[in-house]
Formats: sequence, C-alpha cells, structure tokens
Amino acid sequence: MILLLLVQHRNGVVDRRTCLRRLWGDDNFFTARTMDVYVSRLRKHLRQDETLDILNIRGVGFKLIG
Repeated sequence: MILLLLVQHRNGVVDRRTCLRRLWGDDNFFTARTMDVYVSRLRKHLRQDETLDILNIRGVGFKLIG
C-alpha cells in the first residue's frame, strides 16, 4: 500500500501524516516507526532498479523519484 501511494504521487511529496492516516488510520509513534521499517524494506527492493529511489523529505514525508 505504501508503494501504491508513492507511485500515485510519483515525483511529488507524500505527506508523512497523511500517509499514516490513510494506511493505518493512526499517526502515533509506533505506527510511524512501522512505516519507516516498510519504507526501508521497499528501498532494499528498489535498489535493483537504479532509476528508482525513495527520498525522505525532512519534516514533510517521502518522495518516489524515477
């Protein structure tokens, strides 16, 4: 689901809080850490394609580039 949300907003920033609420219906600390783990795992899979990457936009959210 995170990847789908990032693809839908490709080359645009997905607000972290919005992402948390859409995917888990909550934005507390533990769900935020869970999302960080999922994004980390996605990055590992995306490394196979050098044209794709997920950037952290400090204080805002995530951005899928490529």
